Amino acid sequence: MPRWSPKRRAVLDALAAEIVHNYPRGRIMIAVDGLDGVGRAAFAGDLVEALRRDDRAAFSADLADFGRSRAELLERVGDDGEVGDEGWYREHLDVGLLRRALVEPFRMGGSAGFQLAAFDPDRDAPRESAWTTAPADADLVVHGAFANRPELRDLWSFSVWLEAPEEVAYARLAAATGTRRDPDADEHRRRRWAQARYRAEADPTARAIALIDLSDEEHPRRIFADSC
Repeated sequence: MPRWSPKRRAVLDALAAEIVHNYPRGRIMIAVDGLDGVGRAAFAGDLVEALRRDDRAAFSADLADFGRSRAELLERVGDDGEVGDEGWYREHLDVGLLRRALVEPFRMGGSAGFQLAAFDPDRDAPRESAWTTAPADADLVVHGAFANRPELRDLWSFSVWLEAPEEVAYARLAAATGTRRDPDADEHRRRRWAQARYRAEADPTARAIALIDLSDEEHPRRIFADSC
């Protein structure tokens, strides 16, 4: 399956044009939200390419690269050596690190350097600092789960929600990781619980400016509020 079907490219180019029209100047932060497995990272990367085709300086970052280590989580919310669902949902992302390393320096503009990644989830350890700079007018596309939680929603000028049936998203996640996970295993159970809490607490589809049906990755479809 080609990465850039005409339909996918058309949707991405239209989305990029909308962002550029609404925010022609300055440092712009864009969230790409949705279920794990739905295709956030690929969509965010393709949106960066679409923005660059419009002569924008554009960058991508993953919320997972601003997380806490298991040791930090246990220290903050561990109960008998375990991190509960609520504690994981509230604390797995280090919001302070995200703001210090990426958001605040990116917003400063000028020659300030920012980090596109500060934590390595595979190694469960901090990354060595690597600084990026950008021109005064630049776009930052940040993808990840729960991007419109109350403590994050003020960060975004523009927010995208990617929609697909849960079984489709989790099948993609299993295929991407080379596994066929039990849908009732603890990891999936926690993921489903956290998404239910997130939807009830944050109502991310209402927060999003653009809703994209990504049930078919190569034929995405813009959903408008009056048809939701």
